[in-house]
Amino acid sequence: MFLVLTLVSFQSGDNNKKTQILVDIVTQGLVRNHYSEVDIDDNFSERTYQLFIERLDYNKRFLLKSDIDELDYFKDKIDDEVKMRTHMLLDRAVEILNERSKEAKEYYEDILSKPFDYTKDEDFEFDADKRDYPANRNEMKEVWRKLLKYQTMSRILTMEEEQEKAAEKSDTVKLKDFNYFEEKARQKVLKSNNDWFHRISQLEYSDRRAIFLNAITGAFDPHTTFFPPKDKENFDIAMSGHLEGIGATLTSKDGYITVKSIVPGSASWREGELEAKDKILKVAQGEEEPVDVVDMRLDNAVKLIRGPKGTEVRLTVKKIDGSVTVIPIIRDVVIIEETYASSLLINEKNKLGYIKLPKFYFDISKKDGRNCYADMAKEVEKLNNENVDGIIIDLRNNGGGSLQDVVKIAGLFIKEGPVVQVKTRNRAPYVFKDEDPELQYDGPLVVMVNNFSASASEILAAALQDYNRAVIVGSSSTFGKGTVQRIINFDDVLPESLDDLKPLGAMKVTMQKFYRINGGTTQLKGVIPDIILPDNYSFIDVGEKELEFPLKYDKIDKVDYKICDSKFLKKLNDISEKSKVRVDNNETFKLIEENAKRLKSREDDTKLSLNYSKFKTYKKQLEEDAEKYKDMDSSDTGLTINNLTVDLSKIESDTLKMDRAKKTIENLSKDVYLHESVDIIEDLIHE
Repeated sequence: MFLVLTLVSFQSGDNNKKTQILVDIVTQGLVRNHYSEVDIDDNFSERTYQLFIERLDYNKRFLLKSDIDELDYFKDKIDDEVKMRTHMLLDRAVEILNERSKEAKEYYEDILSKPFDYTKDEDFEFDADKRDYPANRNEMKEVWRKLLKYQTMSRILTMEEEQEKAAEKSDTVKLKDFNYFEEKARQKVLKSNNDWFHRISQLEYSDRRAIFLNAITGAFDPHTTFFPPKDKENFDIAMSGHLEGIGATLTSKDGYITVKSIVPGSASWREGELEAKDKILKVAQGEEEPVDVVDMRLDNAVKLIRGPKGTEVRLTVKKIDGSVTVIPIIRDVVIIEETYASSLLINEKNKLGYIKLPKFYFDISKKDGRNCYADMAKEVEKLNNENVDGIIIDLRNNGGGSLQDVVKIAGLFIKEGPVVQVKTRNRAPYVFKDEDPELQYDGPLVVMVNNFSASASEILAAALQDYNRAVIVGSSSTFGKGTVQRIINFDDVLPESLDDLKPLGAMKVTMQKFYRINGGTTQLKGVIPDIILPDNYSFIDVGEKELEFPLKYDKIDKVDYKICDSKFLKKLNDISEKSKVRVDNNETFKLIEENAKRLKSREDDTKLSLNYSKFKTYKKQLEEDAEKYKDMDSSDTGLTINNLTVDLSKIESDTLKMDRAKKTIENLSKDVYLHESVDIIEDLIHE
């Protein structure tokens, strides 16, 4: 916790006063509390400036090159502004942006008043980083013309496809021609942009200030964030878990509402089609007209997506391969049971146990609330009672959670010893140890991870790997988040004399860093599995390394620990080679590898033709490719999976629970990654 010490005189006006106080609290709080010792200097200024300009106009559809040239004056002066308690960059940027927004409104209204030339061979670069800022208003108008043409073509294509589907179902459908769809499409694009500019007109100075403050926090690291009061309220709701909706964690990046992760047990999780990195383009309430959410504030988009249990929301999303699809989701509360640890039996050559741990949960609201350690201990005990020959722990898509519990969970599989080191700035690392000498399970162990296994998941996987206790299987690396954040509520540190400024919001600050017991951090690099399997993200940057200004990978001294004397891991090279042979000869993995390369090429291909015929052909090819690879990893593997008898007896009288249990087994029986993990643990047993 920190106090505001620099409370001197203010410039006139409520905005000035509040801005100065917020900049004071944010910068002083970062300097005193952030893990990194970042000086408020020219380097800090340049990083802040870069983020601020990028986020102010991420698609380069407002600011001119001359505007950037003017604002560049402040590139190395934000540190001076902080010290002098001024904010001329923010004020001037807001003035310019407001002026350019009014000009852009004139552009789109004029452009959409007449049809486009859809036969013209031209293209548009959609990656703003590959485009310069327009040199003048004529060039800016050309940017708008191409963007609006693309939006119109997309709607024409959608209407044509809907007509084709309707015609296939009925001979009585009255067919409309291209000109009809073209006019309707322009009308819809006009309405969409009218709505968007109406939202822009309602933005307040505080909204731009939040962008500036988050540029300051982002200059320290990507997980340090300023929450204005509205966003703090949304954060509190998300943390409480008492929210009815689709169950997806969303973030705003480059104007797109992007799926960060799927909440286990949620409506999106059960529906199965919405994935991390999907970009949400539109939101519709059931069959109503969808609302375009590109460039919409995150909190406003979230309001459209949230809703009462049992209602339908339809998300138009852009997949990482560029294909666009509509995903209908029935809103629901998270089914709590599906967020808890659970186990199954896999009967192959040997009897194997499978434990799914969706997250490292700990209910701090109740004295006797459930925690993942106690549940994991119960699942291990149940599998021991079944006399299993090996256990597979599934940490895929597990975003982390309770540090204390992950330490104790590691202790289920090792004798007492260190599990993880946690370091605070300018302090010696603190070593979290398993103090329990009892070993609950000492047999063959495989841990499944992927790109979205983060934080506590990485701690567990790293510890078991360092102890030579388990074979880690999965993506090329885990997420790479090796940091710890704390929330500071600004209203708690403000003196009573400034109560008139409340509420001010809060800040999430990175204060600590995780290190493995071998001395390396999980930050940035994550955990590299012992056996790497192909996945859709093999050639795409995923995780911490794709974020701006992440903390670096480094090392500290290792701690003393005794590697397990495990006969199962002495021939890991042989086991890895056997796995490689199987994967190379597996048709599903071949398809996954092929698709990963396709996704990489799609990611790099950011220029799109605005000739309608070529555009239509391109989109059709995207859809055909997406369909080809849609179910590539969902073919029946032949695994024999069953509920434990003790679990089955508890749910067989509950139809809904039985249906969910059957669905879980059905999905796992098609899981090629689980199948390969079974083969790996079979090799462990027989080596």
